[in-house]
Amino acid sequence: MRRLVASLFISLDGVIQGPGGPDEDRSGDFRLGGWVAPYQDPLIGENLQDLLSQPFELLLGRRTYDIFASYWPHVPADAPSHALAERFNAVPKHVATHRPAALPWDGSVALRGSLVDAVRALKQEAGGYLLTFGSGEMVRQLVAAGLVDELRLQVFPLVLGRGRRLFGDDAPAVAFTLADTVCTAKGVLLNRYLKAGEVDVGTVGWRPD
Repeated sequence: MRRLVASLFISLDGVIQGPGGPDEDRSGDFRLGGWVAPYQDPLIGENLQDLLSQPFELLLGRRTYDIFASYWPHVPADAPSHALAERFNAVPKHVATHRPAALPWDGSVALRGSLVDAVRALKQEAGGYLLTFGSGEMVRQLVAAGLVDELRLQVFPLVLGRGRRLFGDDAPAVAFTLADTVCTAKGVLLNRYLKAGEVDVGTVGWRPD
């Protein structure tokens, strides 16, 4: 079974909305889009290169897909990100969507039927690992179904106060193990978590014999 890895930018208060730019996602009157930009660091690029160092296929929610499809196919050949664009443009893209609109990005296929069933079937197929960026609503459902094997959370040292969050009060209880962490010069934590199973509990404190 191939792995499913979810990579997300996240604030200290759990917000994942609109990290890339002011107009990326203004839903809910969100006005702080682009909060990742002031924290750019070579280590973040190295972290991405590590993530893409093995064969992969993209698994995206429709909102994230539309953002990617409007950008990556149009990156100029002389742009610094052209090599990355070529990589994204070449791989298969699996899209969770209920919209009837066509998927214009070459190599894109809409998932059919239940999201959980479709992704479970994808994991059984041969091929590179499944990689999702953003796509918070989809990731929440897949974590609840036990299908996310690895979380790559880039934790930014700020509180946004409002915006769509990765997990809400209805999130399932699940444990992850911190497999690796790196801190950038500006305080961004690049954390890699592996699924560990059920949440273990106990009692904290010292008790006399």
